[in-house]
Amino acid sequence: MSTTDYVNWFRHSSPYINAHRGKTFVLMLSGEAIADANFANTVHDIALLNSLGVRLVLVHGARPQAEQRLQARGIETRLHHDLRVTSSAILECVIEAVGTLRTELEARLSMGLANTPMHGARIRICSGNFVTARPVGVLDGIDMGHTGELRRVDHEGIRRLLDLNQIVLLSNLGFSPTGEVFNLSAEEVATRTAVALKADKLILFGSKVGIHDSRGELRSELLAETASRLVQQYMARVDDPEQPYSETACLLEAAATACEEGVPRCHLISYQQDGALLSELFTRDGQGTMVVSHSYEQVRPANIEDVGGILELIAPLEEKGVLVRRSREYLESEIEQFTVVERDGAIIGCAALYPFKDEAIGELACVAIDQSYRGGQRGDRLLDAIEAQARTLGLQRLFVLTTRTAHWFVERGFAAADLDQLPQEKKALYNFQRNSKVFFKPLA
Repeated sequence: MSTTDYVNWFRHSSPYINAHRGKTFVLMLSGEAIADANFANTVHDIALLNSLGVRLVLVHGARPQAEQRLQARGIETRLHHDLRVTSSAILECVIEAVGTLRTELEARLSMGLANTPMHGARIRICSGNFVTARPVGVLDGIDMGHTGELRRVDHEGIRRLLDLNQIVLLSNLGFSPTGEVFNLSAEEVATRTAVALKADKLILFGSKVGIHDSRGELRSELLAETASRLVQQYMARVDDPEQPYSETACLLEAAATACEEGVPRCHLISYQQDGALLSELFTRDGQGTMVVSHSYEQVRPANIEDVGGILELIAPLEEKGVLVRRSREYLESEIEQFTVVERDGAIIGCAALYPFKDEAIGELACVAIDQSYRGGQRGDRLLDAIEAQARTLGLQRLFVLTTRTAHWFVERGFAAADLDQLPQEKKALYNFQRNSKVFFKPLA
């Protein structure tokens, strides 16, 4: 990356730095994520988040590390509805694996070597008995042993530590008031912790980059209700309780549950991809799949605070002569005529409606979509919003003047027309030098 590219990236990331400061993120790292060769980079990125003022809770699993210990001792295991049936011998191996990983995580987050990203970080880590659990008991006739389910998360205790700028470290172990230890699902601990803390984000690390559609394209955003439907699709063998659910199904279920219970945004990113955490959090489109209760891209009426964003959006099109130049003063005076597409706080599309009520005609003007976001039917959504607004005003037809994008309007029901069909007021202002073509569309 050149110096110029780095400076531009840093400048564009500053709104996200400001937005994330003081927010609470719960990060779930599976045992596979910790064992991956890229984990050292992930630790560096976690340290950077802490340095930027993000309140962090790390939840880690230990499945592959426990499996290694079980195989070494010749202990057979079985799964039932994606839960390990945990005998006393198995629980001992799980506790050993969790203890080792906790020590490793604390050691990695304590590094401060010169010439490394951790230099001067001075991160404080705290863990404890914040998770209260109870036994699952007998499930479909199978005694689950020391397999547990989460009862309560001590969110007040965790918040007090977060207020002290400490990273709270939780594992897949839970504790009962009677002093027993239970083996839990790391996904369940992460989800219930995020909900209890009313966290701003739940970030789930998996082996995949995110969720892809039928064409193989990454879906950067997924509604929680859609994620819930996809869970069944990604399950490996739903009809066989002895077979594990796929990793993707588990992560989707965790994300959907968290969103449905109040966590605004959940992210599915890859622990194998260097920089995935930073790219997801500090760039507009991220590098994984974000699961949300409601879309964070919306079409809405513009307000005075959008003027700067609209100016930035239309400037390239004005330079090419596609749009007529508009000054800041003009936009400020006409802002009530505009509708915008907002994506995570940035204006990526706009259009304006100017009604001529005497003729029951409306002008569609200043239609623009950010070059990086063309496609995805954003222009159609803008047009639908403008048409709905025009109908509300009692208008019967829309017209548009264009020099370069006639085909787009024709494909959406506009037809070429003569200048004489323009409202008298607009006809008097027609710029013969631009020689714009006129297109009309009737409103049903």
